[in-house]
Amino acid sequence: MVVLKSKQNIWLALLLVVLASNYTLYNTGFGTSILPIETNGVVMGSLIDFIVVVPVLFMLYKGKFSFKQAILLAAAGCIAARLIIPMEHLQPYVAVTWAGFAIEGSIILLEIILVATLVRYLPKILGEVRKSSLPDLFSFSKAVEKHAPKHPVIQMICADLLVLYYGFASWKRQERQGLTLHKNSSYIAFQLMIIHGIAIETIGIHWWLHEKSIILSVVLLVFNIYSVIFFLADMQAIRLNPVYVTNDTVYLSLGLMKRTEIRFDHIAEIIEDKEQLKGKLSKDTIDFIARDFGEAYPHFILKMKEPVEVTFMLGIKKRYSHIAIKADQAQEFRQMLVQGMAMSQPD
Repeated sequence: MVVLKSKQNIWLALLLVVLASNYTLYNTGFGTSILPIETNGVVMGSLIDFIVVVPVLFMLYKGKFSFKQAILLAAAGCIAARLIIPMEHLQPYVAVTWAGFAIEGSIILLEIILVATLVRYLPKILGEVRKSSLPDLFSFSKAVEKHAPKHPVIQMICADLLVLYYGFASWKRQERQGLTLHKNSSYIAFQLMIIHGIAIETIGIHWWLHEKSIILSVVLLVFNIYSVIFFLADMQAIRLNPVYVTNDTVYLSLGLMKRTEIRFDHIAEIIEDKEQLKGKLSKDTIDFIARDFGEAYPHFILKMKEPVEVTFMLGIKKRYSHIAIKADQAQEFRQMLVQGMAMSQPD
């Protein structure tokens, strides 16, 4: 595991070196001073970096290889080259960069079509959510899976809809009663600190970058605004969605970051050994532990009979065999689990 992480860091370092060296070459006094009069060969080398080398290094860093991802990264590289390399040097190869815009434009068109498809099913989805007694985080995703096409872009759009809902439309809602995961932690304070940092960074870096590149400054501004909305929505989501329990299932969420459904009859064991709880969590363990300024440990770890599916941001899903939980009302939470497991046992 350590060796794998070390290799990933090497690929990331090389990726950053390639990007930084190309930016320095065309956008700093030192870089322009060493450029030859005839720059076609240098620009060709930079295009190879953006279209071939950067995508390969990125895939090596992620450890995932696919033809589709390579095409998308190459298209992004074309656009990056257009933004970083001045037009007076890029002019002989400008047609190459337009290919990147064409590919990305096609993807945007596809996404628009998918959005139109989602809008068509949205009334049914919202009607299903209103009828459901489940928390909105769970009822909305279930309704989307039931009525809308199963496509990654649809999942991402629906995740953004949740961000917009909790960021703007949920402030008049009252908190539900129930077990919680965040009140005895610094989670909310941590989120507010991040928002404060983003606001300061936006004011400072945006104006500095505006003089260097208007496009990059606008992109950064949009990203920072979305980040603030996301963290506000995440605070609302964790506040308004305590642990929800039915006769056979626990609906567990930690804001917009992650959520899962735990069936009582799928729990094999509740691990409460202090050494295991304070040790390093295994790779097949997902933690529902609110962020804190200090070290935070789970109160117990649920060992599952079979891996349980966990949904992350943007609808990304993974499966885990163990679930580490830190609850505000640890004894009540444990009692609820024990009772649920007992009732789920066959007669």
